[in-house]
Amino acid sequence: MTDSPRTSELASRHRALGSGLEDWNGMGTAWTYNTDPNDEHDAVREAAGLFDMSPLKKVFMRGTDAGQVANHIITRDLIRVAPGQSVYGAILTERGTVCDDAIIANNGSEEWYVCHGSGESMERIGESAAGRNVDIELDDDLHNISLQGPKALGLLDQHTPADLSKLKYFHHQATELFGHKCRISRTGYSGERGYEILADRSVICDLWDNILGYGADEGIMPCSFTALDKVRIEAALLFFGYDMTDEHSPWEVGLGFTVSRTKENFRGKEAVLALKGKERFLAAGIVADHSDALAGGEKLLLKDEEVGVVNSPAWSHRMQKSLALVHLHPTAAAPGTELDVASDNLTCGARVEAIPFYDPEKKRVHAQQQ
Repeated sequence: MTDSPRTSELASRHRALGSGLEDWNGMGTAWTYNTDPNDEHDAVREAAGLFDMSPLKKVFMRGTDAGQVANHIITRDLIRVAPGQSVYGAILTERGTVCDDAIIANNGSEEWYVCHGSGESMERIGESAAGRNVDIELDDDLHNISLQGPKALGLLDQHTPADLSKLKYFHHQATELFGHKCRISRTGYSGERGYEILADRSVICDLWDNILGYGADEGIMPCSFTALDKVRIEAALLFFGYDMTDEHSPWEVGLGFTVSRTKENFRGKEAVLALKGKERFLAAGIVADHSDALAGGEKLLLKDEEVGVVNSPAWSHRMQKSLALVHLHPTAAAPGTELDVASDNLTCGARVEAIPFYDPEKKRVHAQQQ
């Protein structure tokens, strides 16, 4: 078990399920449980899986300049983001490279909320807030649990006064769940319709227990980060530090869609626009001719020439494929391209495949009813 300066109130629940609470982002995290990650994977795709996402950093910006600060730090244009809405985007260095990704939500009443992982969002917020009328708060008492899968809506909707069937993708609202105040957001990291539940640490264990108690007969179960890695790779969702770093531009890692070309100003704007068309590689997916997950870090070769690297690998027992998110030279990134995978321990073939691997039209995550 790793000592972490940040603590999840759910730590005792994770230990009881067999977790050693390995560190991620400064908090003990359930990388594995006693249950089979493949069973957890099945739960997400067929019922629903419950994840503790509290290691994500939850930052509030409040004050008359909060909206300006929020708009400066992210590549998306927040002018059209109304209260109750949120967006996903990149946080850039002054060089126009990606130093983090984040979801930013408009909570109304001059309050904005930033949810980010292990990158430098907090540092960039501090720089953009200098001299502004804004208060910045990292709130570790606010916990975040995520119920992802086709049965998530049916379970949650029975126990909240909100009509979650009408809550649109990347919308959120303050409400109650099992009698506790919370905020429910229709977001997630799984490729399924799902909901993130933000609530104080004083009630989060009761919310966790109730969801699992009421959901047990439906096949809903607690899920580890090992299972989360499987579902997010199937859905081609990026993980900062693996699929992108501050050495990469948004254009190279598939985040070009988040970059506003018309927004008046944001951190790194001039630099990032100058990098458009200068991509050294592109984000892509491969299926390897291998009966297990790759290790990560393998070289990718095209006719004996090195053209890329494996970033995030996973074995999908549901697809019966060895999948990986990779970076490839633009000349080698077209779907159907035949490659070789090479490392000290493995040599095998691979093919570039269109991403996302799972639900390529994203019908499940955008579904109006399930």
